[in-house]
Amino acid sequence: MKTGLVLEGGAMRAAYTMGVLDVMMENNIKYDGIIGVSAGAIHGASYVSNQPGRNIRYYKKYAPDKRFMSMQSFMKTGDIVGKEFCYNEIPWKLDPFDNETFKNSDTEFYVVAANVETGESEYIKLNDLKDPDQMEYLRASASMPVVSKIVEVGGKKLLDGGVTDSIPLRAFQNMGFTKNVVVETRADSYLKTDERLGANEIIYRKYPEFLKAVRFRPKMYNDEKAYVALEEKLGNVFLIRPKEELNISRTDTNPDHLEAIYQIGRTDAEEVMDNLIKFLNE
Repeated sequence: MKTGLVLEGGAMRAAYTMGVLDVMMENNIKYDGIIGVSAGAIHGASYVSNQPGRNIRYYKKYAPDKRFMSMQSFMKTGDIVGKEFCYNEIPWKLDPFDNETFKNSDTEFYVVAANVETGESEYIKLNDLKDPDQMEYLRASASMPVVSKIVEVGGKKLLDGGVTDSIPLRAFQNMGFTKNVVVETRADSYLKTDERLGANEIIYRKYPEFLKAVRFRPKMYNDEKAYVALEEKLGNVFLIRPKEELNISRTDTNPDHLEAIYQIGRTDAEEVMDNLIKFLNE
């Protein structure tokens, strides 16, 4: 029975995920596979490279920098998240990512991206982030629609995987990972409501299948949350999520706010750690 770790995105809400993952790493928990969406993919990579503390450290230090995530970056480059700063300077110069440990890990690592032309999900296995294409796949998974340019890599046009598969438990089960830990960044009470397409209709008018995915996203998300809850009741999933909605916006770069959400994640993980270890060892 292969164990998996499924990581929802949520931009800065995923500071919660950072806390959960750090506690798991500190307890030396290993998985056969990890699949991450958007910010979940970013943080999952540091799990595979076994670098506890790295994500919250560099987020708190560099998130206030306008090159990290800002409207200034969006107006200048078309990407709210700075490509050069976040995917080159930080991981290879300012707070180095341990690519050798990542490459040599026995854990299979996948990211989810939305194919803009087909409106379907792409599940991409990564094992070397020094490979420019693989780093681009990681960036694509976290490239939010409207405020990010389409990422073209491997002959595909890609954006944030959360549009088409926000909590990819079913996909991971279909890959053979049958005992899964799922980390969500929304409380149990949260349901996604219908959203107007707004700017999406203008920006992606040439991509009707992607617009269908955007329109369908609330139902997809709510169905996936319900499926995770069902699998938890059946004993196939161990679910970790906030007890209440997290008081942070998707674009909040305040270090104190990030630290507060990170600590909530740590506390929640510490509270269930004994049961998590028991679940994985059963």
